[in-house]
Amino acid sequence: MIRKRKGLPVILHLTGWIILFILPQFLISGGLFKDERTTRIVLFNTLVFVILFYTNYLWLVPKLAQKGRWLAFLVLAASLIVFLGWASGKFYENLFAPPREVREQIAQTEQRPPRDDHGRRRGGGIALYNFFITSFLVSGFAVGIRYAESAVRKEEEIKELEREKLNSELALLKNQVSPHFFFNTLNNIYALIEINREDAREAVLSLSKMMRYMLYESEQGNTRLSHEIEFMKGYIDLMKLRLSDRVRLTVSFPEEYEDQDLPPLLFIPFIENAFKHGVSNMGNSFIDIALRAEDGEITFLTANSISRPGAEAPRPASGIGLDNVRKRLSLLYPGRHELRISDQESIFTVVLTIRT
Repeated sequence: MIRKRKGLPVILHLTGWIILFILPQFLISGGLFKDERTTRIVLFNTLVFVILFYTNYLWLVPKLAQKGRWLAFLVLAASLIVFLGWASGKFYENLFAPPREVREQIAQTEQRPPRDDHGRRRGGGIALYNFFITSFLVSGFAVGIRYAESAVRKEEEIKELEREKLNSELALLKNQVSPHFFFNTLNNIYALIEINREDAREAVLSLSKMMRYMLYESEQGNTRLSHEIEFMKGYIDLMKLRLSDRVRLTVSFPEEYEDQDLPPLLFIPFIENAFKHGVSNMGNSFIDIALRAEDGEITFLTANSISRPGAEAPRPASGIGLDNVRKRLSLLYPGRHELRISDQESIFTVVLTIRT
């Protein structure tokens, strides 16, 4: 779920009003709290534009503009500006009006008093023009911020949905790997029973350890490379129990490497595939398995002979295991992995490189 930080936007809004609006007005007026009139002007202007901004930001834009009701939005936004302009005019009229004693004296003498507004009234048209320009800018700013926030929120929701979809797909794929792995392993143990019952009992014990790993550690989402290597070693030892002297098995895992997180059971389908297609009962065969982890890359390799002369190598997209691992790689390492599967004469080779 997307967590919203409620305190930060309030602080940002307050800081924005102080820096972008209140402070410049005080500076233009000749200093902070120069006199009571200046303070009243600054506070009133701020109040007017706060009302204008948040009426657009909180109500007009989300309720009208973002729902396609642009005509109603424009009419109400313009009406709000006109009303606030009228209210501002009344405020300034009262602010700069002569004192009551002077007004009474004017009424008695019917004489016009000398102007003490330093030319402010003569600039009334300019002030009105500035008000409307500022009002349109504030309204546009409110619209822009609201749409920008909506775009960011929508992008976050899309990313969250993509993460949930990714996790669901990965969980489904991992759930496919486990039954497939156990099915093949149990078949191997069943075949081993006919050959050597003592080895079969040892195989069952090894399988129980692997089941514990798959049920508990791999359920955490990620595992450590060191744990995955130990799991692969256990599986290879299990498969070695049924190999004859005609099969040459070479395994190379690094003694020292930088341990890191990675998805569980990522390499097992390739090892299963090598044992399935690389063991021949008719002649000599071989299986090579190697892993290297250095410089931010993990390189995994399997190479095996094709079990029967003239037999076709297993197709890269065939079988649950290989097809599954391709999908997992595309989801987990998009643009950060390279999977090369080749069949040269009687050798089937898989090279997987992952940039972590």
